[in-house]
Amino acid sequence: MEFVLFPGRHHVLTRFQASYLHELAAAGATVVWAVTSANHANTRRNPVPYHRREAAIERFSALTGLRSLVVPVFDTAPTDRFAEVTIKNVAVDAGIALTPGNTVVACSTPEVAALYDRLGFTLAAVEASVRPQPERPWDVLLRLAGGDETWRELAHPATVDVFDRYGLAEGVRAVVNDPVVGDEGGLTATRDYRTYEEAFAEAAARKWAAVREYVRPGRIVDVGCGAGAVLELADREPALRESDLIGVEVARHLYDECVHKKAQGVFTNPNVFFYRRNVLGGAVFPPRSVDTTLTFALTHEIWSYGRRYESLRAFVQAIHEHTVPGGVWINSDVCGPDDPDRPVLLHLTGDDGQNPAEPRRDLADLAPADVAAYVAGLSTRARFDQFAVDFRFPFGYETEDGAIRLRLADAMDYLTRKDYTDNWLPETGEQFCGMSYRDWVELLTATGWEIDTASRALRNDWVIDNRIAPVASLTDLDGMPLDWPVTHILSIARRPLNT
Repeated sequence: MEFVLFPGRHHVLTRFQASYLHELAAAGATVVWAVTSANHANTRRNPVPYHRREAAIERFSALTGLRSLVVPVFDTAPTDRFAEVTIKNVAVDAGIALTPGNTVVACSTPEVAALYDRLGFTLAAVEASVRPQPERPWDVLLRLAGGDETWRELAHPATVDVFDRYGLAEGVRAVVNDPVVGDEGGLTATRDYRTYEEAFAEAAARKWAAVREYVRPGRIVDVGCGAGAVLELADREPALRESDLIGVEVARHLYDECVHKKAQGVFTNPNVFFYRRNVLGGAVFPPRSVDTTLTFALTHEIWSYGRRYESLRAFVQAIHEHTVPGGVWINSDVCGPDDPDRPVLLHLTGDDGQNPAEPRRDLADLAPADVAAYVAGLSTRARFDQFAVDFRFPFGYETEDGAIRLRLADAMDYLTRKDYTDNWLPETGEQFCGMSYRDWVELLTATGWEIDTASRALRNDWVIDNRIAPVASLTDLDGMPLDWPVTHILSIARRPLNT
């Protein structure tokens, strides 16, 4: 036996693994560490980046005397050919042909071990081979995430050393315990980020044109930068060529695209940087270090996925703290109407789609494509009933002579969301109309900002004319038509020079 193939994520190496592998490879076999999800980092399932995992494995090998090869295996869609994919990765990366005749596979996960067994490999069960079973590496990592310092006694000194030298423990705790970011590093598991990336790119020129005159050169940060489309436009501005352009994004898919663009030379400014951070987790930048902060379509997500006003206020305060005196925060987002609690009658067409007797309550059990197809097939009136079931922020309403009586803010939350069928469930998890412009003015003032006179609430007339007005109308309780309210906010807030 020449090789021991050891597939796994290998975020934590344990003392048990050291003794087990030392015995298994006693005859001088080379341990081939196939590090899976090597292209993932800062996600709940994969909190440690590959290069730190590789460093720990090399340190582990030096301390134990094992001869090792480390091979990265990028994440793929679930497949029953995972074993073949891993073996091919080893062949391409290390030039080694692993066969049942020259390799033992060390694997404690029964489902994965079965894939290698099907190919004829001899198996070594690692933790599953002894009783009582020792704690598996992921269990040790969860101890770390939970603040249990006994993880150091179970982890191998190589892992402890790398975690301590590079300060990984705090990052692991933040990611694993993050209440917002899912296992794969996005806000929701069903969100189609390709759709969002295309929408961001299409809107980038319009967004940049609306804010560019207020941008202060220096350190410019786009929080929630998506795939970096706005920063691409900032990169082309001659007046900002000496500025640092920094993007912060929580969604792994979008962050990866930012990094890819930078590697491909999309940005000419050498001082372009991207960070993968969840802004709900606390401060991202040191105090008084940022000249301009940009946020587009972000604050409603902080409101929705956090603790509403409490989380939003904490975010606004954090932006204030990292802004230099005289610096600016430019925020563009959806907002609620000026009189959100006003009772109105909402009239919706019912002849533009299907009208089932009752809304479905099992959409979460369907594939995203099936959800999109079902919701897209509903009439505007029936889609409202489905929205009322799926919306994460319950609201009351009554039916009166075919119209719907409800709060103006609730009516607008539906009308501004009804066409997001491709991402229906993620979108119904967010509230657009939680804050009115008046609420924003009060919040900004209370947290120490000065509000520029260019700040304003506005209405997206294209959405009204093309998406809402053709299938809906608003009246007061006496049946008198109402104008459509504002839908968006643009705020330019400055930190006073004397603070």
